[in-house]
Amino acid sequence: MRSRIRHDEPLTMKMESKSLPSRIIVLGATSAIAQAWMRLFTQRLAQQPAPAKPSFFLVGRNPVHLVSVARDLATRGAAAVFIEAIDLDRNDLHAAMLDRAVAALGGLDCALIAHGSLGDQSAGEADFAIAAASLQTNFLSAASLVTWLANYFQPQYRGTIAVISSVAGDRGRKSNYIYGSAKSALNAFLDGVRNRVDRDGVQVLTIRPGFVATPMTAHLPRGPLFATPDAVAGDILRAIEDRRDVIYTPWFWRWIMTIIRWIPEWKFKRMDL
Repeated sequence: MRSRIRHDEPLTMKMESKSLPSRIIVLGATSAIAQAWMRLFTQRLAQQPAPAKPSFFLVGRNPVHLVSVARDLATRGAAAVFIEAIDLDRNDLHAAMLDRAVAALGGLDCALIAHGSLGDQSAGEADFAIAAASLQTNFLSAASLVTWLANYFQPQYRGTIAVISSVAGDRGRKSNYIYGSAKSALNAFLDGVRNRVDRDGVQVLTIRPGFVATPMTAHLPRGPLFATPDAVAGDILRAIEDRRDVIYTPWFWRWIMTIIRWIPEWKFKRMDL
């Protein structure tokens, strides 16, 4: 399913921002972090010295939710918003969908990959098929998308690929090692792609959030380490502007995970984490 929602006002001549892209695909566009980032991005682009209106291509599973997100962005001043409802676990559908995104937007400057699922750790321990499904969602589907995007951006010597990973990938813990191993693999994959394409002007940004108050974590008790989607979105936007490689968000997770990585294995394997 694909449809288009345009802003009501006439579109004036588009002026490209010097520091921010304007043709963006968002994969997992109905996630709370992705929605917060798109709202903030639209606002920031309008505030640039050469103001511009972004165009979005939104991808997700739920067509009704996608329409709602698209209408919100159009109301906020997006030049055009396209939507496509597909299951991103279907790697075989990625290439054709990305081709349609490029055709709809007239090119592509930036991609935000924001889909994922915590999955059921206990169920995955008992049934590898459940664990494999988590690996597909949280690693293999993202790796498929990044591969296509890197091959698209590299010959153009520009572009941004921003991928939401997780601090869970920094060290395997018994409470979520299936999800964490998928994110660890994704982190290593992004490191390699960055090493390959950065010299050609393509930014590959690895985003490692800690706990974020979203529907995906609604079953977890809230605590002082939880961040809001808006706070994480702000960190992502600044990282794109500054052409960062890896960010922890909020910032203190870098030091929390450094401490966790330094715990000796003989002690770590006896801890309940």
